[in-house]
Amino acid sequence: MNYLDLFSGAGGLSEGFARMGYKGIAHIESDKSAAETLETRMAYYYLKEDNKLDVYREYQKIYSLSLRERKEKREKFMETIPNYIKNSVINCEISYKNLLPIFEKVDKQLEINNEKKLDLIIGGPPCQAYSLIGRSRTGSNNHADKRHYLYKLYFEFLKKYRPKVFVFENVPGIYTAKNGKIFKDIQEKFDEAGYNIKSYDFNSFDFGIPQNRKRVIIMGFKKGLNVNNFEYPENKRNTYIVKDFFYDLPSIKAGEAYKDFKYKNKPTEALLNTKIRDKKDLLTHHISRPNNDRDLKIYKIAVESWNEKNERLKYSDLPYELITHKNTKSFLDRFKVVAGNLNYSQTIVAHIAKDGHYYIHPNIEENRSLSIREAARLQSFPDNYFFEGSRTSNFTQIGNAVPPLMSEYIARWIKKLKII
Repeated sequence: MNYLDLFSGAGGLSEGFARMGYKGIAHIESDKSAAETLETRMAYYYLKEDNKLDVYREYQKIYSLSLRERKEKREKFMETIPNYIKNSVINCEISYKNLLPIFEKVDKQLEINNEKKLDLIIGGPPCQAYSLIGRSRTGSNNHADKRHYLYKLYFEFLKKYRPKVFVFENVPGIYTAKNGKIFKDIQEKFDEAGYNIKSYDFNSFDFGIPQNRKRVIIMGFKKGLNVNNFEYPENKRNTYIVKDFFYDLPSIKAGEAYKDFKYKNKPTEALLNTKIRDKKDLLTHHISRPNNDRDLKIYKIAVESWNEKNERLKYSDLPYELITHKNTKSFLDRFKVVAGNLNYSQTIVAHIAKDGHYYIHPNIEENRSLSIREAARLQSFPDNYFFEGSRTSNFTQIGNAVPPLMSEYIARWIKKLKII
């Protein structure tokens, strides 16, 4: 079975299908760093199939180098990867003017892979225009956000390739965007394209992921196919606490980067059962952003409040000298601890790239926000997933991603249907 991945991001949705043995014909992503992350992941699967994961692990060690040195090493590494693997990642914006060139590249990839058709299309347009938080940030300008209508481009790929199945991922806000007009139009467009759709409200937590992350998954099936409702995984809700996912990581302070590749402890049951860590893994991306003294004082107060009293810090309750925002009536949870004693964290979103105030580490001794690797683990990305680009870009890629573990369950269910 093969698939085309649209609006791919760093490849969280694609990862679940790759794990289940689907062949990625092409992945289309406009962000350069995210596209490079995808390219590296495709190289991982190529080397894994060729029993050369030692080559990949050696490549991971470039994380100890500067960005300039990494770029040089990456170029040499990618020279060893076949072109058809590298060309499966198309770094291009999906737009009407780019449709024909993209179609040509996808067609070429089908030809190279000796495939006559696409079995499956997956992906989800950027969700910021639909999310409630995104709407609050853009305010009155939200109506002009062109991202509202990117689903129409998804529709163009369905018309062109006519796969039996598609998977469209987004946020719950898609139901109410433009007073419900967007979702109604989506239903009509997919019906017009010849698909019956089933819409599901998923929470990552129900798939064994230590995060409260609600998402809408729309699955489309060609009319005429008899498909029952999605089978939710039984007894898979995450029962481990968040600390179980951080236990093996060395302690670091704000602004520090751990580059020794070694873990502090053996992997916990939580890490092994969620496929986040393997005994042969190297530790990369365990780096935290720096903070000023005022923020670090607030972090300590927030952690003390949670760890000692099980209470969330309200911004308005801070000492006067630590309050810098005029607004003390709303957004009072702008500083929030990732509770180590709960089974889930708050939703990891792309805003984590701008500051870590909403993602404070539960260990008061470390006094920092989450590292890149910790955020990736809360999304269920495996430790062997190598994120390319800067620290800021890595956080953005992770915050925008679909948790791979949830994607894997979707891919497994579709495979069981035996309709492709």
